[in-house]
Amino acid sequence: MSILEILKYPDTFLKTKAKPVSNIDEGIKRLISDMVDTMYFAKGIGLAATQVGADKRVAVLDVPVKEDYQRGENLIVIINPDIAAHEGEIKYEEGCLSVPGFTADVKRFESITVRALDKDAKEIEIKAEGLLAIAMQHEIDHLDGMLFIDRLSKLKRNIIQRKIKKAIEDEKKRL
Repeated sequence: MSILEILKYPDTFLKTKAKPVSNIDEGIKRLISDMVDTMYFAKGIGLAATQVGADKRVAVLDVPVKEDYQRGENLIVIINPDIAAHEGEIKYEEGCLSVPGFTADVKRFESITVRALDKDAKEIEIKAEGLLAIAMQHEIDHLDGMLFIDRLSKLKRNIIQRKIKKAIEDEKKRL
């Protein structure tokens, strides 16, 4: 078990468009395992490889869908994901492990179909709606070098960016 460092905005690596995985070898499997451990440690429901400094199109998700949810029962690994179809629109208050302490309403597709590979290199197709669809779009955005704040109006994005900049400056003064 390895807990990886989650990169925080404004780290420029978060703008990286991740490269497709061509071979699911032991290194990729170890990355997936470490990402799952890191996601649970950070109490997240999704994590993209770019958030832990890996330039690979890999994401892990574990979205609770019922009251008596047990951690791990909904674990999904998606490698080289692509949104093949989408419908509707929904607004949802999102947060992000890479932008801690901030949330905002983000418009997303209400339902999506994602095609990807699983950890065993098998092609999978996932039809998702609700929170799972939102989380998958959020993680795929990370793999495309986008944060949820990039989907906000310029005004809202600037407010969050200023608050983050001030928090960083305050932290530097304390050190």
